[in-house]
Amino acid sequence: MNMNTQSPYAPPPSKWDNLKAEIKAAAAELGIDDIGFTTADPFLYLKNILQEHRDNGYESGFEEPDLEKRTVPALKNGVPQSIISIAVAYPSKMENPPKSEPGARRGILARASWGRDYHHVLREALAKLEIFIRERVPDAVMESMVDTGVLVDRAVAERSGIGFSGKNCSIISPKWGSWIYLGEMVTSIPFPPDAPVEEGCGDCTKCIDACPTGALVGPGQLNAQACISYLTQTKGFLSDEYMTKIGNRLYGCDTCQIVCPKNRGKSWNHRPELQPDPEVVKPLLLPILELSNREFKEKFGTSSAAWRGKKPIQRNAVIALGNFKEAAAVPKLTEIVLREPRPEMRGAAAWALGRIGGADALAALKRSLQGEEDTEVRELAQAALEKLEKLEQQGEQDKQSKLLQAEGDGQA
Repeated sequence: MNMNTQSPYAPPPSKWDNLKAEIKAAAAELGIDDIGFTTADPFLYLKNILQEHRDNGYESGFEEPDLEKRTVPALKNGVPQSIISIAVAYPSKMENPPKSEPGARRGILARASWGRDYHHVLREALAKLEIFIRERVPDAVMESMVDTGVLVDRAVAERSGIGFSGKNCSIISPKWGSWIYLGEMVTSIPFPPDAPVEEGCGDCTKCIDACPTGALVGPGQLNAQACISYLTQTKGFLSDEYMTKIGNRLYGCDTCQIVCPKNRGKSWNHRPELQPDPEVVKPLLLPILELSNREFKEKFGTSSAAWRGKKPIQRNAVIALGNFKEAAAVPKLTEIVLREPRPEMRGAAAWALGRIGGADALAALKRSLQGEEDTEVRELAQAALEKLEKLEQQGEQDKQSKLLQAEGDGQA
């Protein structure tokens, strides 16, 4: 029996079924790895979730503030009939990553910022898709969105059958894992919808257990204010707890995706423009502190990590040097804590000197407190100084104890 034979009781494929099949067949050539279709019905279930998220103070502040816009698809010049969701897969592994060693410590960028800025990659794919559709339906109304659009990318992708919503708040594709960029297009064409993916996380809680700051407050619930990915993109002061937990991350955090069993063995290298330059995505930390704005753009400008500018990345580099307890960084950190105009940099440098320790760090902190006027910087410098003085005092007591013990042994 030919399984492709149309049942006599089923309606014949509409022109929109046929166009959808054409689009799916052409997706790879358009730069799209996965594509799904859903209705333009409102995401009614989502509004209460987003409101509760806001009421709990879990928003990052980067979101569209109007919840109606986030949950009700719209077209400026037409009636929305369906939404097309696209996914582009990116790599999760680096070939021959450079080593981070004493005297040559390195930071790391999250995998979503490796290679070319994904905003450009997705916009180009959606632009090609729009041309493809317009050649066949000249009067179609289409509006594409990438990341900064009003709709919730993950909700659209889930309903379109790209993947299921994981406990780590990522869309997890059965084929691609969660290493995917998402974008969508609202259209006036009534495409038949795809079925959502039925797979799920089951009893697994590895992502929740592994989150460094406990930002995953429940399955599929993220407190963005505590998420390291968000924290690395802020421009102000960070608490001692968050600075410690950032480790050497310069931009973003991949922990909840790295530990996910659904991502095991998945890394994608079929798109050359998304492959990482090891010296960009795992850069030496000390040189970052010397970059001018122009040099920063030259080094990081093609990455999505550059969107917030150099200030957060330089602050994070200072924090990373503190977490490495990198003694070779003390001269530069001393220069920062004494002369840097940005208070958040002086504060991070004071904290880092407190982590590294030693006579030079102690002297730098004492000097900084003599002229520091910013309250938050003073608090960080004072805490770092007290920590080092306590360690120094403890060291002296340990020396005295050893001397007394040696004298006692000699008299025995």
